[in-house]
Amino acid sequence: MTTNNSIEQHDILIIGAGPAGAVAAALLRRRGHQVLVIEREQFPRFSIGESLLPQSMAYLEQAGMLQAVVEHGFQFKNGASFVCGERQTAFDFRDKHSAGWGTTYQVQRADFDHLLAQQAELQGAEIRYRHSVTAVDLAGERPRTQVRDADGREYTIESRFILDASGFGRVLPRLLDLERPSGFPLRGACFTHIADGIRDPQFDRNKIRITVHPEHHDVWYWLIPFAQGRCSIGVVAESSFLAAIDGDETHKLRTLVMQDPALRALLQHAEWDTPARAISGYAANVTSLWGKNFALLGNAGEFLDPIFSSGVTIALKSASLATETLARMLAGENVDWETDYAAPLKNGVNTFRTFVESWYAGGFQKVIFHEQQEPAIRRMISAILAGYAWDLSNPFVSESKRRLTALESICA
Repeated sequence: MTTNNSIEQHDILIIGAGPAGAVAAALLRRRGHQVLVIEREQFPRFSIGESLLPQSMAYLEQAGMLQAVVEHGFQFKNGASFVCGERQTAFDFRDKHSAGWGTTYQVQRADFDHLLAQQAELQGAEIRYRHSVTAVDLAGERPRTQVRDADGREYTIESRFILDASGFGRVLPRLLDLERPSGFPLRGACFTHIADGIRDPQFDRNKIRITVHPEHHDVWYWLIPFAQGRCSIGVVAESSFLAAIDGDETHKLRTLVMQDPALRALLQHAEWDTPARAISGYAANVTSLWGKNFALLGNAGEFLDPIFSSGVTIALKSASLATETLARMLAGENVDWETDYAAPLKNGVNTFRTFVESWYAGGFQKVIFHEQQEPAIRRMISAILAGYAWDLSNPFVSESKRRLTALESICA
C-alpha cells in the first residue's frame, strides 16, 4: 500500500451514496455547494428495504429526482395489507389524514439506489465508488477525513462539513464512539427475492403484505411485489428464534414461510431462485445525531425496525432537514443543530418507535384487526403508515403514546 499525503479541499463531504447520501448531495448541489460523496461499494449493489412510503416522494421531488423515479417502471404502491390467520385488513394510503402523496413504489434497491446516485451526479455531485473512510479528525477548524481507494492508496480530505449517510456501515458512530443500545430486543431477518408465481386474482400487487406468524405474534413476514412477477420475501423474529431453526438462511426462510397456510398457498408456484440472506442486530441508536462539523443521516444515526418500512423515509427526511440546516449555517446564520435538526427528526422517529413497540407487544395488531374501526382514526393511522410521522395535526403524532395506548384499551 502506498500513501499519498496530499490533502484535497472540498466543500461538503458525504459518506455513503445510498438514498440519504444521494438526496443530500442533490439538495446541496441545488443550493450551489460543491459535494464529494465517498461510497464503499460499487453500484448497483444489493440492499434491503424495498417498500417506499408516500411521504418519501416529496423529498425525491425536492431533490429533482421524481421524474426519473416515476419513469423507471418500478412497481406502483398505494397501501399495505395485514394478514393474521383468517383476519385481514388493508390501508389505502390515498385515504389518510395528512395532505400529500398517497402513492409510491416498491423498488429493487439495487436499481433504485443506483438511479438516485446517477441523478445526484447529473446535478454535479462527484461520487467515488469503492473508496472507504478509515479515520476522521475533528480537532481542527475543518474536519479531516482519511480515505482508502480500491487500490489501497490513502489520501486525506479536508472539508467544511461531513454528512454521514453510511447506513448500516455507521462510519462516524464507530469511529467517534457514538453508538449506544437501541432498547429493542435482538432481532434478525432472513430474506430473498423470488419469482413469486402468484396466480391468486385477489392478491393486490399494489400493496406490501404483512403477515403475522400463525403461532407467534412477534414473528412476521413481509411480501413486497415487484414488477415482472418477482417479489421480496422475508421473515423477522428474535435472533434466538431464528437460530433454533436448522439449516442455512434459505432453509430457515422457506421453513417459516411454509408454516403460514395463506403464504404457503399464495407462493405454491414460486421459484426460489436466489439464496436467502440474513441480518441480525440491526436496531441501532447513537448518543447524538450531530457534533462539531458533522451530522448523521438515516440509518447511520438510528434504525428502528423494518415492520413499517420507515427506513428510507427517515433517511430522506434527515437529508432534507440536515441540508436545510447546513445551508443556513454555510450562509453565515447561527443555527442550533439540536433544535433545527435533531429534535425535529426525532419527533417523527419517536412516533414510529411508539407504533413499532406496540406492534411487537401485540396492541397495535389488535387495533388494525379490530372489526369496528372509526373512519377518522383509521385515516390518522393510515397517514402514519404512509410515512407522515411528522404531521403534528395528527393526534397520533402529537400525542402518539397516549392516543395509541387509549385505542389499544378500546380494541382489547
